[in-house]
Formats: sequence, C-alpha cells, structure tokens
Amino acid sequence: MSKIRRFGEEVDGYSIPVLNEREIRAAAGILFLMMFISILQVIHTNSFLMLKFAVIIFLADISIRIFINPKYAPTLIIGRLFIRNQTPEYVGAQQKKFAWIIGLVLAITMFILLVLVNSYSPITGLICFVCLIFLFFESAFGICLGCKFYSMVYKEKAQYCPGEVCDVKSRHDIQKTSLGQMLIVIGFLAFIVLMVYFFKDNFNVAPQNLFAIENSVHS
Repeated sequence: MSKIRRFGEEVDGYSIPVLNEREIRAAAGILFLMMFISILQVIHTNSFLMLKFAVIIFLADISIRIFINPKYAPTLIIGRLFIRNQTPEYVGAQQKKFAWIIGLVLAITMFILLVLVNSYSPITGLICFVCLIFLFFESAFGICLGCKFYSMVYKEKAQYCPGEVCDVKSRHDIQKTSLGQMLIVIGFLAFIVLMVYFFKDNFNVAPQNLFAIENSVHS
C-alpha cells in the first residue's frame, strides 16, 4: 500500500521526491482545454452542463494526485503518453503538492457552488478565471503560479524548480531582451489595437459560402 500511496518518485541524484514537469505541463494543457471549452459553452449558449462535468473531472483528478499518487492521476497518465519520448525534467514534488492543494480548494468550492447548490455568481466566475490563468501559465510557460506561494508560506526555498528558476543566476545572452525587441512588442500591440479599431466593422460581416459566390459570378 505504501508504494501506491505516495507523492513523488525517488530518482538517483535527487535528494527529495520529484515529479516529471513535462507530463505536468501536458496535463495542465489538457485541463486548460477542457475548462476553456466548457466556459465558452457557458458564454455562448448559457449552458452549464459541460462546465459541471469539467469541475467534477478536475476535482476527481486533482484528488487522486494529492490523496493517492500523482502517477495514477488520469490526466497525468495521458500527458505521460504524449511526452513519453521526451527526456524527463524533474521538479520538486513538495511545491507541486502545495500548488495542487490550492487547486483542490478552488475545485471543491466550485463543486459546492456550481454542482451541489446549482448556482453561479461572481465567485464562480472569478474561480474559473483563476484556474484558467494557473493552467495556462503552467502549460504555456512552465510557470507554476501556485508554487510561487510555497516559499512564502514555508519560509524555505523550493528545490528543483522548472528551468532552475529557484536558483539565482545570470541570464544567458539568448535570454536577454533588448530595448529594440521591447519596442517591437509595443509596436505589435499598437498594430493589433489599430487593426481592431479600423477594421472591426468590416470583419464583423459574416462570411459567405465560397461556392455560392462562385456560382453567382458564373450565373
């Protein structure tokens, strides 16, 4: 039983239990996609059916991670299948557990309010937004926002962070951003704003069937 109920794996060269960050990111991407589509359905159809199922799935998955073993969590297993040919990137298990406990609290709150009470409010909306932000940062950037609070609560530095971000070190030249590059980003954002301002009315016109246009031209 002790081999089943555990948190993290013992790996040679690491002094504490660790997890594979690559499969965690993959699982976060799966959960983000599920939650994002569910929220879009609420926005466009006012149907909460898919979101209720998504909340239950999220709660069940993260409960398995925390109370049984991350290696048996369904989304982590699926993520492992996708990245099985990639070299593992090991991260400390303890800070991940802390981050997932935050996710568990949010999931339980959503389950009570949305599924049991069958209600929605700014609270459920805010929780959905926070969950999306957490999942997006994990899957897209490899940044565990929940792990950032670990050092604040436990007053100790987390070990084996993704990309060694816990270690103070100088950036390589390839990691540095110049003033010119920042101006490019600002210019690109300005381009997006201007494009929306000048073309929103034109782009708001519904597209026509291409083959219907072709038939009308020939007729």
